[in-house]
Amino acid sequence: MGVSGSGKTTVGTALAEAVGWPFHDADDYHPPENVEKMTEGRPLTDSDRWPWLDRLRDLIVGAPGPLVLACSALKASYRDRLTPPGARVEFVYLRGSFSAIAARMRQREHFMPPGLLRSQFDALEEPTNALIVPVEMPVGEAVTAIREGLHLF
Repeated sequence: MGVSGSGKTTVGTALAEAVGWPFHDADDYHPPENVEKMTEGRPLTDSDRWPWLDRLRDLIVGAPGPLVLACSALKASYRDRLTPPGARVEFVYLRGSFSAIAARMRQREHFMPPGLLRSQFDALEEPTNALIVPVEMPVGEAVTAIREGLHLF
């Protein structure tokens, strides 16, 4: 989890490959209206996000086994919504400063423009029950830290 540009897709893909689990990017589950809104530079509201989060929760519930899901999950209420009763859901927070992540965003192609990054930081409620990985950590080291932190060996 983390703001846009924190490396969720890159680290999540590498982690999924390392542990042999399927990888899903929450961005692929946004309805077209959400993508259009973000492309136009308008931040999503909670009411925009609830159906998307419900779709992701259904993905988690319907999975035949463990998976890696790259998702912003910015607020505690979003993380609660993603966690089905009785399910083991672990959050890994890719944490970085606004300036570091803004620089990363300027170097990539994505439907969410860098101008929306401030709204993500404004909405962010840093988790208290997540494994924290700095965005500056190289991908391989981040994967190792996650595997060690979540006992995935």
